[in-house]
Amino acid sequence: MTEQTIIRILKTFIILGICLIILGHSLLAGNYLGDSMGVHGIMISAACIAVGVLFSLPTKIYLTILLMKMESDLTAQDKQS
Repeated sequence: MTEQTIIRILKTFIILGICLIILGHSLLAGNYLGDSMGVHGIMISAACIAVGVLFSLPTKIYLTILLMKMESDLTAQDKQS
């Protein structure tokens, strides 16, 4: 896999994670599942938020490290030229 493909996949996971966090928050704040399902609805909302955090945070860290590596490679090439 090329670096560009990895970056696209990571960006997709970040967007998916943020969407899950927003979905979980709106389910909790809007009382959609809390009123109708009780504790199980709150657990579903919390699970959406937890999965969203798992998708978004580690991918941001990896993406930042990958972009810093690419930048340092470009800087090293510029110094050699």
